[in-house]
Amino acid sequence: MLIESRPGTDPEIATLVVAQQRELREADGGLEGQVTVTHTDIRYLAAVVGGRAVGCGGLQTLDPDTGELKRMYVRPAYRGRGIARQLLLALEELAFRQGHRTVCLETGVYLPAAIALYRSAGYQPVPVYGEYVDNPHSVCFAKHLPVAA
Repeated sequence: MLIESRPGTDPEIATLVVAQQRELREADGGLEGQVTVTHTDIRYLAAVVGGRAVGCGGLQTLDPDTGELKRMYVRPAYRGRGIARQLLLALEELAFRQGHRTVCLETGVYLPAAIALYRSAGYQPVPVYGEYVDNPHSVCFAKHLPVAA
């Protein structure tokens, strides 16, 4: 597997984001999720297997010290192989290189596998923030990154 940077305009990233949003709508009972478009202010990474992007994740800068993980997704057929964990580590490294000291994220309370991944990677629950405040299905996490030597 290879993890590579991709622009938000990449058609494989767009396809993965649409698949993610479709799966989230099915998991949450049809709640309206985010729009199924990529954002130009997110730096995307793709997990590539056999020349095909099978997973993605993005990093959006909230402020100079904080980056937010967005659009973490691995196609169902590729789950259980550690791809999401490798994407998560690569996104943390990207955040570190961009000078962020904290990485935060939002996920749904109805996604126990995602919550378990984040908790096992050292993310701690934080109060719901930003656009997620009024969503009763949101749960947020944050992780402080090591300080550069």
